Amino acid sequence: MPEGGYPLVSWAARLPVTGGGAGTAVESAHWQGRLIRSVAARPFLVDCVLASVAGAISVWAVFFDARTWPAWTFVLAAATAAPLPWRRRAPFTVFLLSSLFSLGMSLFAHSAQPQIMLHAILAGYTLADRGREWQRWLSLAVLVPYNVFGTHSPNGLIFSELTAVGSFILGSIARQLRTQAETEKRRAHEAGARAVSEAARAVSEAARAVAEERARIAREMHDILAHAVSLMVITAEAGPLVVHRDPEKAIRAFDTIADSGRDAMVQLRRVLGVLKEDGAAPQLAPQPKLPELAAVAERVRAAGVRVELALPEPAPALPADVEAAAYRIVQEALTNVLKHSGADRAEVAVVERAERLELTVQDNGRGPGGTAAVGTAGWSGGRGLLGIRERAAACGGRAEAGPGPGGQGFRVRADLPLV
Repeated sequence: MPEGGYPLVSWAARLPVTGGGAGTAVESAHWQGRLIRSVAARPFLVDCVLASVAGAISVWAVFFDARTWPAWTFVLAAATAAPLPWRRRAPFTVFLLSSLFSLGMSLFAHSAQPQIMLHAILAGYTLADRGREWQRWLSLAVLVPYNVFGTHSPNGLIFSELTAVGSFILGSIARQLRTQAETEKRRAHEAGARAVSEAARAVSEAARAVAEERARIAREMHDILAHAVSLMVITAEAGPLVVHRDPEKAIRAFDTIADSGRDAMVQLRRVLGVLKEDGAAPQLAPQPKLPELAAVAERVRAAGVRVELALPEPAPALPADVEAAAYRIVQEALTNVLKHSGADRAEVAVVERAERLELTVQDNGRGPGGTAAVGTAGWSGGRGLLGIRERAAACGGRAEAGPGPGGQGFRVRADLPLV
């Protein structure tokens, strides 16, 4: 047992256990990655180490030179690398200071200079990588002739030029690679921003589509139920008055109620088909057509209002959305006649003119008692006329409502484009 009091097996258990092959490679790559990230996170410390190495090489060359140099030569040799810790922050200033001290060494202690001047390589590389364009090319323009006139041998000249130009080329390559990396990063950021924007726009469009569909379903259900229920209520209220006096008329009233209910059920089934669960087949039915307004007018007549209906003959081929909107607008206008006007006669005119469909519903009732703009909570209670306006606008048209000619009755007009 060792002095610490623990058996040897306990110390072995404390050592990390690694497998061979792939496990060892993965762990090695992990530690290498951590080392690289740790070094990259401390650039100033790295530059201090490089400056120390470069300064040590310069001082070492002075120490082992054949001549004996005074102390200031060692200080000057160390000064050539002293500015390097700040090479990333001020590359041009560091290059000038390092070059100035190197020039002093070249003038007063030429033979004491190292064969590989690491401080010059680092300063030139950094300026080519991070300096401004004019600074980079100025440094190259100065170094090339300086090496020609400041070197005492052909071999030294070639080596000095290769060192200066090589560090400049390496720095330029690093500069280009960093620029490309920044460009790719910016593009990736812009692509990510576009993706986020497109996703947000898709969500917004989906929400708008849901809201529009809800509004459409609300309009359909309002028009269907308001028309059917109004007919049923008005007809049912009139039933007790005629059941004893005119049984045949009472029977027709009950038939009207039944027909209105069945028609409402069919149309509601069609509208609610889109609300079924995913995978369920929706109930499909054709959109309402203009000729079907004859049945609507007949049911209104059965409720006690004489309806004069004028439709284009023969029935024109209209866009489906325009034809459905025209049907619902007339239906809602007639529903308002039953519910609010107190009229006993209504005129419905549907005219196709110059690639437009014009709708007019006019009654002889008491009117609104003033002008009522479409979509306001006025004479119609608000929701019906708002639905008329929305249906017309959905087709690219417009609608208006207000007192009839001479202030008599109430009139609804709509203008729907066919193209």
